[in-house]
Amino acid sequence: MDNSNHGKALLKEDIAIFLRGLIIGKVLTLMVIGGLLWWLLKPESFRGNNSEATNLSIKSNSTASTFQSLADVPTDSFNYGGSTTWAPIRQVVDAQILSARPELQLQYLNPAQGSPGSSAGIRMLLDGELDFAQSSRPLTDEEQAIAKARGVTLEQRQIGVDGVAVVVNPALNVPGLTVEQLQQIYLGKITNWNQVGGPNLAIAAFSQPPENADTTIFSNNSNSKKSELGSNVKYVYSTTDALRQLSKTPGGIYYASARAVIPQCSVKPLPIGRTASDFVSPYREPLVSSAQCPRQRNQVNTEAIKNGSYPITSKLFVIIKQNQGQQQKVGNAYANLLLTDQGQQAIEQAGFVGLR
Repeated sequence: MDNSNHGKALLKEDIAIFLRGLIIGKVLTLMVIGGLLWWLLKPESFRGNNSEATNLSIKSNSTASTFQSLADVPTDSFNYGGSTTWAPIRQVVDAQILSARPELQLQYLNPAQGSPGSSAGIRMLLDGELDFAQSSRPLTDEEQAIAKARGVTLEQRQIGVDGVAVVVNPALNVPGLTVEQLQQIYLGKITNWNQVGGPNLAIAAFSQPPENADTTIFSNNSNSKKSELGSNVKYVYSTTDALRQLSKTPGGIYYASARAVIPQCSVKPLPIGRTASDFVSPYREPLVSSAQCPRQRNQVNTEAIKNGSYPITSKLFVIIKQNQGQQQKVGNAYANLLLTDQGQQAIEQAGFVGLR
């Protein structure tokens, strides 16, 4: 082939390559533009997982139950009362409820005679003095029988859990107690701290009268009565009275709501176990000594109460009179408010354990 023909062939080949590249480039450009237009104009149902997850998240947040979202809350003024353990809930949670639902007016009533507590509240409910009651223990067979004799039924709605803490004089050096040892102390069968690894010191056990107490260290099916408790048990009017006595009594011991006694400066909380090898602290480690208090205070070990490793707890109940009237309506409404997401969060803010 001569040089002229060879040059023409090369020129044709270069032109062909150029045209192919130009065509491919245009095709790619059209594909990119087309894909972009399809993405922008496609229906919502074809959008990606991120958008769907975002929409679900927004929907979930918008439907979270709050005090405002609850229906069937009566508009009126109602009386309630009962357990002293519930005092932080009345201060923290009820204040939030009444702020969000001002149409619901609640007034706390103390008993005209005797000390306030779960038993007093339930008695006042049965006597028509309260519209619903707060209790830190289950209803007894006797209370159910009284209600039945009066033609009504009492319902107990659980809304949370509290720990039962055991506290002693701050100077007492004892590693902890098993549940059985604690019970034996209050039955008068263990009377000296040296029987449970402590010093040679007589035990002074303080307790509220069983008929008024909001907490118990005996199981619900226990038949222990006031007459069976040991002669070493000294009865006090309230937890405040017990703490005052305990701070002055080297061998003193008392049990009550963990939320009520764990943060106190004048006493020391004890670890409790099902056996001597599994003591669990009712407070968050490390222990804050009395000398550090009130700059620092012990906090309730809510995690141990929640996971069941702490062995003594009490359930918190709203007691509702089932009479198809306003009392039943407001009792149900109050329990439902406490069981909303907002109510359960507020219960934990108050130092208790929610059910969720």
